Amino acid sequence: MVDFFTEYHMILIGLAGLFGLLMAFGIGANDVANAMGTSVGAKALTVKQAIIIAMIFEFAGAFLAGGEVTSTIRKGIIDASSMVDTPELLVFGMMASLLAAGIWLIIASYFGWPVSTTHSIVGAIVGFAAVGIGMDVVQWSKVGSIVASWVVSPLLSGTMAFMLFTSVQKLILNTDDPLANAKKYVPFYMFLAGFMIALVTLMKGLKHVGIDLEFTESLLIAMGFGVVVLIVGKFFISRQKAVESADREFHYASVEKVFAILMIVTACGMAFAHGSNDVANAIGPLAAVVSVVENGGTIGAKSSLPVWILLLGGGGIVVGLALFGAPVMKTIGKRITELTPSRGFAAELAAATTVVIASGTGIPVSTTHTLVGAVLGVGMARGIAALNLGVLKNIAVSWVVTLPAGAILSMIFFFVLKAIFL
Repeated sequence: MVDFFTEYHMILIGLAGLFGLLMAFGIGANDVANAMGTSVGAKALTVKQAIIIAMIFEFAGAFLAGGEVTSTIRKGIIDASSMVDTPELLVFGMMASLLAAGIWLIIASYFGWPVSTTHSIVGAIVGFAAVGIGMDVVQWSKVGSIVASWVVSPLLSGTMAFMLFTSVQKLILNTDDPLANAKKYVPFYMFLAGFMIALVTLMKGLKHVGIDLEFTESLLIAMGFGVVVLIVGKFFISRQKAVESADREFHYASVEKVFAILMIVTACGMAFAHGSNDVANAIGPLAAVVSVVENGGTIGAKSSLPVWILLLGGGGIVVGLALFGAPVMKTIGKRITELTPSRGFAAELAAATTVVIASGTGIPVSTTHTLVGAVLGVGMARGIAALNLGVLKNIAVSWVVTLPAGAILSMIFFFVLKAIFL
């Protein structure tokens, strides 16, 4: 079998890279559009600004904190040890999964459906393994825990978003002087956002660059970072003046300007959290293919994640968002419920925190489900009438279709690749 990998070495890595790029493009078009849709929908950021933030923070999240989830996607869903004698099947399967999931994401993005990239790739991997190799190869307990996280994550983020926005309503919006109370309380929300972003970077990210801090040290540094964000935020917020002409039309216009500043912080956090979690959906299977091919068919050989794979994943994501992200941004940002910066902030911070917790524990949750859950939570805080139930029904149907769509396409591509090479 070493001869097979020697003969087709460059072709296999080239094709896997191409399929990985397609998958990353699909993630950018669908999932990053989810992450940025709240900011764009709430008019806190323009599309161009959202893309620039995504470029910087997606890369940072993927590079610093993405390794934990990558290992789950690469090794946890199927029992690779059972394919030691047929490593080429693992290679074909991972390539087929990337191609299948990438194509499905692009189709969904075209129609503006915010589907799950995690659903897509997990469904694709389970599909090729169950049909192409055998049902016993699939780690059903691991798949079960991932499926459970798809229910838990929207519930968790929805509850967090509901509580956050309710606190914003009680402390700021539903008071006699909303702007004065915004100046008083918003810096503490900024502290929370800064603290959360810093903590995941310190706890998960720096291990990949050779710095390993104790939990207490990480906690103290993250708190320090949160305080810095609080002070900087307080400085900018204190300069906000009441816009009387705007306030006559919309009582909270001045307050929403304050939350627009805060949304930029949470947008950065959401992009970082997304990069740390969902880039693994593209680079995990690709890293598995490269590892097996480079090691002449040896499965499970220790291999560091090559930098070019991280660059390919991050680059594909940014290009996908820039070229194809608008339809999904519109669905998330405008069609589920009407978003303002205060509502969008609550949804984004809740979703980012949920994704960061998941990334830290190595569970590949769906950013889509997390964010839709958070937007729902914000809508529920204003009553069921604030939600567009027709759009939610379409989203629910697209979620159900995603798993079988990924699995069926993956099975087809698996047998096509097998027929071409063997």
